[in-house]
This record gives sequence, structure tokens and C-alpha cells, in this order.
Amino acid sequence: MAQLPGMPTWGQGWLNSYVARASEGDIVRGDVGRGARWWHYLFDGVATLTEGHLQRLQDRISRQVAELGTAFRLPGESEERPWPLSALPLLIGEDEWRTLADGVAQRADLLERVLDDIYGEQSLVTSGRLPAALVTGNRHFWRQMIGVPPPGGHRLHIYAVDLGRGPDGEWRVLADHVRAPAGAGYALENRLAASRVMGTLQTRINVHRLAPFFSAFREGLSAVCRRAEPRIGLLTPGRYNPSYAEQAHLARYLGLLLVEGADLAVREDKLYVRTIEGLKRIDALWRRMDSRFIDPLAFDAGSQIGVPGLMDAMVAGNAVIANAPGSGVIESAGMAAFLPALARRMLGEDLRLPNIATWWCGQDWPREQVEADFDRLLLAPAFPDAPLGLPDGRAVLGSTLSEPARERLLAAIAARPLDYVGQEVVRLSTMPAVADGQLVARTFTLRAFAVRDGEGRWTVMPGGFARLADTSDSRASPIGEGAFSADVCIVGLEPVEQVSLLPTHIPIRRNPGTLPSRAADNLYWLGRYLERGESVLRLIRATLGSTIDVDSGAALVPATVQRLAGLLVTSGAAPNVPGEDEATRGQHVPELAAAALDGPGIGSVRTIFATVHAIAEGTRDRISADVWRLIDAPLPPAGDEDPGAMIARAAALQERFSALSGLAAENMARTAGWRFHDLGRRVERAVQVCRLLRNFAHNEASADDLTTLLELSDSQISYRARYHTGLALVPVRDLIALDPYNPRSMGWQVERILEHLRVLPNLRDDGMAEEPEMLATELRAAIVTARAESLGPDAVLAIEKRLFLLSEAVGARFFLQGGETIRAAGMTLA
Repeated sequence: MAQLPGMPTWGQGWLNSYVARASEGDIVRGDVGRGARWWHYLFDGVATLTEGHLQRLQDRISRQVAELGTAFRLPGESEERPWPLSALPLLIGEDEWRTLADGVAQRADLLERVLDDIYGEQSLVTSGRLPAALVTGNRHFWRQMIGVPPPGGHRLHIYAVDLGRGPDGEWRVLADHVRAPAGAGYALENRLAASRVMGTLQTRINVHRLAPFFSAFREGLSAVCRRAEPRIGLLTPGRYNPSYAEQAHLARYLGLLLVEGADLAVREDKLYVRTIEGLKRIDALWRRMDSRFIDPLAFDAGSQIGVPGLMDAMVAGNAVIANAPGSGVIESAGMAAFLPALARRMLGEDLRLPNIATWWCGQDWPREQVEADFDRLLLAPAFPDAPLGLPDGRAVLGSTLSEPARERLLAAIAARPLDYVGQEVVRLSTMPAVADGQLVARTFTLRAFAVRDGEGRWTVMPGGFARLADTSDSRASPIGEGAFSADVCIVGLEPVEQVSLLPTHIPIRRNPGTLPSRAADNLYWLGRYLERGESVLRLIRATLGSTIDVDSGAALVPATVQRLAGLLVTSGAAPNVPGEDEATRGQHVPELAAAALDGPGIGSVRTIFATVHAIAEGTRDRISADVWRLIDAPLPPAGDEDPGAMIARAAALQERFSALSGLAAENMARTAGWRFHDLGRRVERAVQVCRLLRNFAHNEASADDLTTLLELSDSQISYRARYHTGLALVPVRDLIALDPYNPRSMGWQVERILEHLRVLPNLRDDGMAEEPEMLATELRAAIVTARAESLGPDAVLAIEKRLFLLSEAVGARFFLQGGETIRAAGMTLA
């Protein structure tokens, strides 16, 4: 809709309307009231982008989040959820941010000093300035860390803090995060998604960039390692961790190895990663798992995801762990009650970012204060574990409790007062969000981040991410309970300097990097299952096509149809009905095809695709966003379909598998990772060709059998171009089994398999070929010397068995085998 002359622009109209309706504590109203112009520029730019339709902005930002693959899961859930990103960012002026950043850095420094004392001299506890029960009562306090100096001298390398802005404009600390701070990757992905939608608008309003922050973090970790060119990993609990998607994105962005505990081993107090080339030194780990699980020999002996001996490597100074185990002791809500006094003692100054007022009930006077002001306070757990009086572990407002609940909670506090804190109720500012095409005010909290740079100084991210409540309630909700996140942009008065993060002189390298054995395993089986799924779809299409009449006659003779149906059953795609013979089976083709598409069988397309999704999810750091988007897209729902409709759906699914194959063929760098992925495809395709040959190229094969074999092998055109006299068994066998120039033939697959194995690393010291290469060489010789005339079902079955032995040999050589160390005798660890 065009605007009338003299009317305010769409952007100014939105802004004026929002400010008029906003409460006094709204950040936009406050900024505009003191003359700040950045909200004017933002809304004018948004109006231009959306042509006056705000909902378009939200729709576009949601599409970009999906394009990037940004996701999360709630604890206990198996399925990921799309990351909820609000269309409008939170804008903060650089002057206000500078004050916040100074406060964040000061607080990080204070927490580091408190940790040093807790695990060092312990003067704070012995002098009574920090109650012993507040330290030892926390399950994140580990006595094993007392007297253990951290390599590089720092226990904290990354710090996150939740901040709330009150209606008066004052910022307060709501919570500290040092155990395994999450969210920096989401802040980065929020910015990437917003940048794609906003275009040059962020540059026009002088938004500070995030890249220097992440560069500083990488440099900071490298600086405290003993080797000049260290290898750094991100230690993840695995793909079911709520923030695994964020961890994979960060590992890819920072160039870190994404590793799980099973990928690592400690030898002679040094940390190694298990790779396809043997053990490789790893110098630092950014851990995203709890201290309890990282080393079963030092902490929880029941941990199945840790690295035995990791603490030995750390104590010896050979492995930096960010953040150091035991750091979580200072995250407790009760600790906030003592930080203001500790800041004055240890830093000689007041906290620049005040806490929310907190009273720890483990001391008499604070407990009496909490009981006296019970109705005006939030009652919360002092430690991570849920106490008896708050069984779900959540804070409750005293005034909202019924009389019986109130009495139960007071009795629980009296029985174990150290488990509880009382906190003031924080009223939060609001910011704009888009809901149903309209601007609405939502309360927000801000998570900010600080990291140590190469000089050991704290660098604060110029931004972060905001969490917005989904209602106007002044207490923000956690992500996952209907809330949104928002990009946080720090805006300046002057254009942001375009600083290059790349060194001016850097040696050229073509080494593709380290490939952990687990990643190689995943890529190999990803290739195999993708190829298997495509093969099943070809079978389904051929089977259903056989039921369609052509010129009033059956498309294929019954014997061929029975063989197709039998392959669906023997592959595990369709169920084997007890008592059903081949002839009967051929009469139920539509039912078998429907089961092969959507049934629960281990070989059905739906099951195969679920396996593909699980493998790809665990290899997120090594596949592109385009590949993940195709894999993550849901399959079309099943319905009561006739054969024609099922053929169309199978064709659409086959196009998706083909697209994935094309992306791998054209876009993946020819590294060891690609070789394992393609190796899996070649092994699986060779196995499938063997099965087709045994069923459709036997000695009594009919013309329909041979036609079906050529169709399933996508070789009709090749055959007709070579032979003009019609179908014959021997030429078909040669084309599908032995022809080294046919990319669908078994011989072509074996040639590629051998090529890959000859290029992959060899761990033998004697220069001899390893077992997989030897088996592939023997298999190639058998195929090269074979004659199509004698290549009956028994001979093909023998080749198929060799392929399975070859696959087992590849797994035994390159992939993780329980706790075994992949290392050849005499090999030097690097």
C-alpha cells in the first residue's frame, strides 16, 4: 500500500506508535527519550525491507534460521526444535555497552580469584568470609582439584552471565555460567541469520562485529598450550546434548575438532585423539560436559562419556581444559550473596554490575530476613540440586503459595536452611518483538560472554543473545517455554572499522586437517545408508511399475515380479509373512511397496532415512548446511495411495537422495572425509549390484529379468548404445558386473574402492599394504580376470561375501573398536 504525501514513513509510524504504548521501563522508549537515533534507523530500514508488512520480516528470519540449521532440544527430548529467533534485534549504544563490558570483565576476574582461593589457599573459608557449607555443599565442588594448578595459569577461559535491565535502566546480574557456558554459538547464528535478512542495514547503523571475539578466544586457548601450533578440540557429550547443534556450529566456525570422550586417549600423561592416522596429540579442550563426567578415574567412575586419565594430562600441564573442572562451584545462587563483599576485599572496588539482592539461608540473620519478607521474595534452590521444599527445582514467589504449601516450604527451610536462598523479585525492561504482524513489548534478559585473549585479558563479546518472554510478564521465560531469542547489536556513532582477522603473512597449507576415527566411521556409514535408501527406492518404483498394464498386458511376467517382491522382503524393507510363498507374494505388490516406503522394517525407506538423520546429526560439524537441510526435512506423510501415487512419491524421494549424492560429489573437498563417504557408497552399491545380478542375471534369465536389471542399474541407454541386436545374457552381465567404464557396474565400484584405500594413510612400518587394500586388490584381480559367461549366482555370491569381508576390514583398521588404541607397532605418536 502506498503512503500519502506528508504522512510519516512506515518505520517512523511503527516507532511512534510503539513508544506511545510502551511502559516507562521499555528500552526503546528510554533510548528515544534521550535522543538516540538507532531505533529510528532500524525501523526505517525494516520498513524498506518489508514494504510496510512487519510479518514478512519474521517469516524471512525464520526461513534463515531453518537454512542455517540452527536448532536445540530440551532435556529429555530426542527431537530437535527450531531455534526461536525474533525478527527485531536488541540495540544497545556503545557507551552503555562499554560500562556493561567493564562490569562483565571485572566479574569474570573476581570469579577467577575466588576459584583460585577455593582450590588453593582457602583463606576465604578459613577466615569466615565464605561459609564452608556453601562450598562443600555444592556438588560441583571437587576436592580432587585442590592444589591442582591449571595449565596456563587460568581456570576460566570463557564466562557467560545473564543480565536483567530494570525499568529504571539499571542492569543487574541474574546468574553466572562458568561450568560449560552455552550460547555463544547461538549468538553467532542469530547474527548470521539477521545479517542475511537485514543486508547492509546493520552496516548503516554501525553494528559492532562478533568475529574478533571468536578470534580472541581461539588465540587465547592457543597461547596457553605448550606447542607452537596446538591442536584444539571441543569436547561434547554427544548429539543428544541440548545444545549439540550449537557445539557443532562453533567447532566448524572456529576450526576445532568436535570430539567425544571415546575419540580421546591418554598415554604417558599426554592427550591424544584417535584418528585414521593413529594417535594425534591434542593440546586443549573446550569442554561442554559437566566435570563429573570428563574423567571416570578422577571423578565419577560410572561415566561412560569421559576420558580416563584426562586429569593426569592436565596435572602434567599437557592438556588445557576450558573451563577447569570444579569451576561450577561458584555458579550457586547462594554465592551471589557474598560476591559484593568479596569484590571489595579481593579487587579493592565495588561490583560495577550489582547482583540481584540475595540472602543465603545457611546463616541465621539472612534466614530470619527471608522468613520475615517471605511474601515479597522469590524462594530458590541455593545449589543445582532440587531441595525437598522445591521438588521441581524452580524458584517460587512466596506470595503465590497456598497456606499448606507455605508451611511445607518453611518447614523444609528450617530443616536444611543451607539449601535455600531468598531473592528480590526483579522487574525487567521490555523491547519490541513481532507477533501476528504487530509490534508488541516483551520482557527480556541478556546473556553476555567474555573470553581470555592471547594476552590473557578478558575480551567481551560486543553483543550476545537476548531471551524474550512470550507474554508481557516481567519475569523472563527460559528458551523452550514459548520464548524467543533475539540478536543483540552494539551500535556506534561512527562506522565500524573493517578489521581483517587474517594475519598478513601465513604459510600456505594444503593439509586438510585431522579426521577422527569416529567421524570417518560416520561418514562411511552415511554413504552406505544413503546408497541403500536409493537402491530400495529403485526397487519400489520397478515393483510398482510392474503392476501397471501396458497395451492390456502385464508390464512384467509374474516370475520377474516375484523376484522384485522377494528383494523387498529379503532386504528387510517389507515384512516376510509366514507361510507366504513367492507366487503369493507377487500378488501383494502394492502392500509390499507401501511397507517398503513407510513400514517399520529395518530396510524400509523411512527407517533408512531415520538412520541417515541420526548419523548426520552426529557429524553435523563435517556436513554442509545444504546437506543437513535435505536430511533434516521431514519425509512426505504416508496415505492411502494407489500405485501411481506411490511411484510419484518414491520418485520425489529418490530425487532427494540424488541431490545428496550430487552435493557430495560436487561440493565436498577431496579430503579423507570425502573418501570415507564415497568409499561407503561404493561398497554399498557393489553389494546391491551383486544382489541384482544373482536375481536377474542367472543362467535362465528372461528378457523381462534382463530389462529389469538394466533399469535398476540405470544402464538401459548404455546397453542400447552398444548392442543393436536386442537383449542377451552375457553382454548384460558384462555391462553390469565387469565393465570398468560403467559407473553403475560392480567393476567400476571396486576400482574406486581400491583407489580410495591406496590414498588413505598406511600405518605399517614395512611399506606393505594393509589388510583392506590387500583385500580390495585381490577382489579387483578376481573381477578383472572374470568372464561374463561363467559369472553365475554362485560366483557373484562369492564376490558379495568378499565385499562384506572388505567392509569389516575397513572398520577394524580405521574405526573405533571399543577402547582399543589405533596404532601400528613402532609408530611415532604425533
